[in-house]
Amino acid sequence: MSDRRLPHPIRRLRTSPAITAALAFVVLSTAYGTANAADLKMATTTSTENSGLLKYLLPKFEQKTGINMKVIAVGSGKAMKMGEMGDVDVLLVHARKMEDEFVAAGYGVNRRDVMYNDFIVVGPANDPANLKGGKDVIAGFKRLAGSGSKFISRGDNSGTDVMEKDYWKKAGIEPKGQPWYVSAGLGMGEVLTMAAQLPGYTLSDRATYGAYRAKTGLAIVLQGDPQMFNPYGVIAVNPAKHPGINYADAMKFVEWVTSKEGQDAIASYKVEGEQLFFPDYKAK
Repeated sequence: MSDRRLPHPIRRLRTSPAITAALAFVVLSTAYGTANAADLKMATTTSTENSGLLKYLLPKFEQKTGINMKVIAVGSGKAMKMGEMGDVDVLLVHARKMEDEFVAAGYGVNRRDVMYNDFIVVGPANDPANLKGGKDVIAGFKRLAGSGSKFISRGDNSGTDVMEKDYWKKAGIEPKGQPWYVSAGLGMGEVLTMAAQLPGYTLSDRATYGAYRAKTGLAIVLQGDPQMFNPYGVIAVNPAKHPGINYADAMKFVEWVTSKEGQDAIASYKVEGEQLFFPDYKAK
C-alpha cells in the first residue's frame, strides 16, 4: 500500500490508584510476565499490540539498550489514566486531543510524534448499508444510521472510540440507545471479531484490520477522508508528578522510537506485504 492513499498531514492540511495499579499488575502478569521495579512499563493502545507491531519493534529496542519492557495494552484513555496515577513510565497512544490535555495538566513531558496511519470503516463483504467506495466519513455514518445495519463501537474511551464519537456528533446523530448500535467495551481485535460474527460494521485503525482481515473476512467499505488521519504519539510520564517512575529509561525509549533506527523499524513492519504504520519522519 502506497502512503498516497493515506490522508498525509502535509498534503491535507474514575478509577482509584489502587484499582489502577491492580489492573496494571494483572495485565502485566498474565500477558507479559510479572513486572519488576527495574522494568520499563509502557501503557499503549490495543492497536499497536493487536497489529503485531510491538512484538516486532520492542525486541529491537531491548537488544540495543538492555532495557526490559513490560506492556499494558488498553485504550488510549485508560493508558493515560495509568500515566496520571504513575503506574507506568511511558505512553504510546493515538488520541491527540487527550494527549495534549495530558501534557498540559503536567502529567506527561516530551511528547513526540511517532507514526501515523488512518482509520477505515469495515463491514460485511455484501455491504448491506451500501457504503462501498465512499470517502466522506460523515456521509457514511449518516447512511449507516439510516440503513439500520449493526454498528459495533469500541465503547472504551480509546483513541478510536473518541474519533468515532466525534464522527457521530458531526453527523448530528446520537447512536446510543439505538437498536442497531452496540457498545462493546472491548479492544479493536475483539470488536473486529464481533463485527464479523453479528455481522456488522465498525471503525478500525488500518493496522489492526490488516492483522485481522483474513480471520474476519470483513471488507473495507469507506476510506480516504482526511478526517480519518490517525497519528500516534509517545509521552514520558512526568517525574515531577511521580518521582518513582523510571524516567531515564522512558526517555531512552522516546529517543529510540523517534530516531532513524526506530523509525526505519516501524516502516519495515508489514503484514502480508502491506505496510501498516508510517513513521513520522516520512511526514516531514
